[in-house]
Amino acid sequence: MVVLLSGCGDEDFKNRPRPPVAIELTGVIQENKVTVSPNKVGAGPILITVSNQTKDAHTLTLEGSRVRERVGPINPLDTATIQKTLKPGSYEVRAGSSVAVAHEIKPATLKIGKQRSNSSNRLLQP
Repeated sequence: MVVLLSGCGDEDFKNRPRPPVAIELTGVIQENKVTVSPNKVGAGPILITVSNQTKDAHTLTLEGSRVRERVGPINPLDTATIQKTLKPGSYEVRAGSSVAVAHEIKPATLKIGKQRSNSSNRLLQP
C-alpha cells in the first residue's frame, strides 16, 4: 500500500519579514501646549499614550499627510492611546475641546524619519 502526503514541504509559503516593533511614545496635554516624547522616531508602528493634565475634557488628534486619527474625549487626569503605522513625514498631535478656550493649545510636532528595521531577528516578539 502506498500513501501519498500532499502539502508537505510546499514551496508556496512566503517568509515575509515581520514589521518593526511598535514604539511607545508618551505625551501630555497641558493648558498651553501638547508635548510628545520622543518627538523624532523612525517610520513604522507607533503607540502614543497621552495624559490630559487640564481641567477640561479634550479630543486628541494625530494629523499628517493622508493621516487623521482621533480619540476622545479624554477626561481630566485620564489617558488615551492612538495606535497607527506612520510613514516618513511631519505630523501634529493636537488637543481640541467642545467648549471655547481662552487660548489655543499649541500642538506637538512629531517627525517620522526613514523606515525602522524589521523585527524578524528579535527574540520574544509575537
